[in-house]
Amino acid sequence: MILLIIGLTLWFGVHLIPSLAIPFRERLITALGEKSYKIIFAVLIVGSIVAMVFGWRSIDPVNIYVLPEWSRPITLLLVLITFILFSAAHSTTNIRRIIRHPQLTGLALWSIGHLISNGDNRSLILFGTLGVWAIVEIYLISRREGVWVKPESALIKSELLMLSKGLVMFAVFLFAHPYISGVPVIPQ
Repeated sequence: MILLIIGLTLWFGVHLIPSLAIPFRERLITALGEKSYKIIFAVLIVGSIVAMVFGWRSIDPVNIYVLPEWSRPITLLLVLITFILFSAAHSTTNIRRIIRHPQLTGLALWSIGHLISNGDNRSLILFGTLGVWAIVEIYLISRREGVWVKPESALIKSELLMLSKGLVMFAVFLFAHPYISGVPVIPQ
């Protein structure tokens, strides 16, 4: 449990620096240089993910609640939407005209989806914390950036490319899920 909490704390803390500790961030960039700061930031984020994965996998799950089997398709749908939103966050797309923070919105949906299907202690801690973090970040980034300037309309070609990338990411993670989490998406 401690490793999972360390990973979540590191994830939360490192991501909050640009939103809540702007002077501290600027001092780090001045002292280290922007490239070194970004490398350290990336290493800390990867380290936090590794700690979360290994921490989550090391915990014997204790069920807090059990939902019916019909909730699994809802989770799959929310996770599919998540990957489409992740793709939209890094694409020229009309989704970005509707949703200001598609990647963080996707992470919140991913968390909700996983909480729908996983009612155990380790899942509540992991997915609940990441869902709360995504919502807090949406608020903090929106506050920091001020008024939302919506991007220009995107062409259908861009929409199709974004959708294709999202579907490919979904398929890859569907395949990789048992190797990352130790849990198959579709029970055997």
